[in-house]
Amino acid sequence: MAETLIELAGVTRRYGARPALDDVDLSVRRGEFVALVGGSGSGKTTLLKTINGLIRPDAGIVRVAGRPVAEVDGPDLRRGIGYVFQDVGLFPHLTVAGNIAVTPRLLGWDAGRIAARVSELLELVALPAEMAGRAPAELSGGQRQRVGVARALAAEPALMLMDEPFGALDPLTRDALGDDYRALHDRLGLTTVMVTHDMGEAVLLADRLVVLASGRVVASGAPAALLAEAPTEEVRELLDAPRRQAERLRGRFGV
Repeated sequence: MAETLIELAGVTRRYGARPALDDVDLSVRRGEFVALVGGSGSGKTTLLKTINGLIRPDAGIVRVAGRPVAEVDGPDLRRGIGYVFQDVGLFPHLTVAGNIAVTPRLLGWDAGRIAARVSELLELVALPAEMAGRAPAELSGGQRQRVGVARALAAEPALMLMDEPFGALDPLTRDALGDDYRALHDRLGLTTVMVTHDMGEAVLLADRLVVLASGRVVASGAPAALLAEAPTEEVRELLDAPRRQAERLRGRFGV
C-alpha cells in the first residue's frame, strides 16, 4: 500500500460559533486522486487550505509528508505544493512564460533551467510554444486555466491542491481539461486533492470521494462503492445527482 502523504487528525476550525471543520480525520495516500464534495458551506475549501497552511486549525494537527504543517514556514511549504483555483489569478503584467516561472525564480533556478521547464510545461498542458510570449488577456478561459496548471506544476511538486479548478469554463472545455489533467496526474505520479461541486466530474476523475457535511467527513470511498451503497440518504442524494440529470434529459428530449 502507498505511503500516507497527507494526514489530518482531529482538525477543527471555527468562524465564531460555527465550525467550518469539526474534528476531521482524513488521510490521503501518495499517488491518490481525491475529490472533496458536499454542499456549499460544508467545509471543502477550508479543509483544502489547511493542507497548505493558508488556514490554521483551532485544534488538531495537519501533516504533509510526515511534517506538521504548523511547524513549516508557510511560504516554504506552499512553494512545494501546486495550487490551482477557479479564478486562476495569472499576473496580468507578466507573459505566460513569466507566470509559469514565478515559483522557480523564487527558488533561485537559473535562467536556462527555467526556460527549459517553461517549454516542457507548455507541451505538457497542450499549449503551443509560441504562446509563451503572450499576455493573459490574449488567452481564452481554457488556455488561462491550462497556464494555471502549468504554473502550479512548475517547481515539480508531488502534491496538487485544486479548488473548483474548471468551474468557470464552458462544459466542453471543462470536460477536455479535466480529462487532460487526470492524464497528467497519472503520468507524473501526482497526489491530487480537488474541491468540486460537480458530482459527475468527481465520479469520473477521482479515485476516492470524500463527502463533507457541516464540517464533518460523512463518507469516504471509491466512487463505485459509494454509488452502490451510500451510508446515508443525504450522501445518496448527492451522489445520485448525475443520474437524476441524465433522467431529466431523457424525459425532456427522449434521448
